[in-house]
Amino acid sequence: MRIEFGDLKLGEDAKRHLLDVWKRSWISEGEKVKELEKKWGDLFGYKYNVSMDNGTNADMACCMTLYDLCNAKRGDEIITPALAFAAVGNSILAAGFNPVFVDIKRETLNIDPEKIESKISPRTKAIMVVHTMGKPCNMDQIINISRKHHLSVIEDSCEAHGAKYKGKYVGHFGDMASFSFYAAHLICCGEGGMVSTNNPDVSSLLKSVKSHGRKEDSFYFDHLRFGLNFKMNDLEAAVGIPQVEGFQKTFDTRKFNLDYLLQKMQDLTEYAFFISESEDEVVCPHAFSITLKNPKFNLPNLYKFLEDSSIKCKRTFGSMPTQHKAFEHLGYKLGEFPESEYVGDNGLHLGVHQYLTMQDLDYTSDILHKYFERF
Repeated sequence: MRIEFGDLKLGEDAKRHLLDVWKRSWISEGEKVKELEKKWGDLFGYKYNVSMDNGTNADMACCMTLYDLCNAKRGDEIITPALAFAAVGNSILAAGFNPVFVDIKRETLNIDPEKIESKISPRTKAIMVVHTMGKPCNMDQIINISRKHHLSVIEDSCEAHGAKYKGKYVGHFGDMASFSFYAAHLICCGEGGMVSTNNPDVSSLLKSVKSHGRKEDSFYFDHLRFGLNFKMNDLEAAVGIPQVEGFQKTFDTRKFNLDYLLQKMQDLTEYAFFISESEDEVVCPHAFSITLKNPKFNLPNLYKFLEDSSIKCKRTFGSMPTQHKAFEHLGYKLGEFPESEYVGDNGLHLGVHQYLTMQDLDYTSDILHKYFERF
């Protein structure tokens, strides 16, 4: 059997909620979406929760609020890590801003706070950090920088459901946080996303930009700002509600899987960096990341070896501005982001989802050991 990156099994609770939608004959955003928003907020303590149709548009909606929050103009800048899923850069561009990329730390895969201030300009309006692979960023340092320069902070937490930094869930540090409910994530609606905030003004703006910039509680076609249609539907919410209710069980199972693989990899640390967890954080078990410590260990060969062994794996993104043609129009040159580029050439990740068995985990460990034995 192939070990997939993620999996989804719909139980009786999801069936019940889906039948509710069928009985009401109301499929667009409705009661199920409201229920999901409330349960999500109750779970993590976010005061205001605005559902979205996917994580990419959750990021984009966050960026679009900056026109009101920061008096931003089109072409203003948002600082973000060079290494992240392409949706991060794409959402900034689609919202009308210019992404300004900052290199990462190879060991953490997260933005290097020491390199942020040199990229701040008079046109900078926000910092969009990404909690990559569920590992929290250094939010103390990032928030201090944002306050010093009067910048908004967006926490892309799409891979970080339930992650904690110094005892607080990610998403409670910046002005708003985006989440994805794609199939590989801890909570899955098939598609779907959420933006959470503790600021009522941000919440109001999010509700407006996700619905064509309409003004709440006014004439139907009263459009005040740039907005698009980012609405989730009740079918997606019906799938997600039981997963929010059972989140802790899912988290604990996946965390066991992650920790088990990390323990099995202790004798391979001379060959690769693996995701780590410090005393002041809780890493979300989104995936198991591997970054080779020397290019001679040959990432393409490792990728093929895993795939040929029926273990699904994915490249660890790569440097958006210099390793993906989609961003070449921004004018960056290969070599400007050496840490991100190194990970792009030498990093991959595989799944730790809740449906894996001990046999799956041991098999994955055995295959990785077999690969590195040649070195």
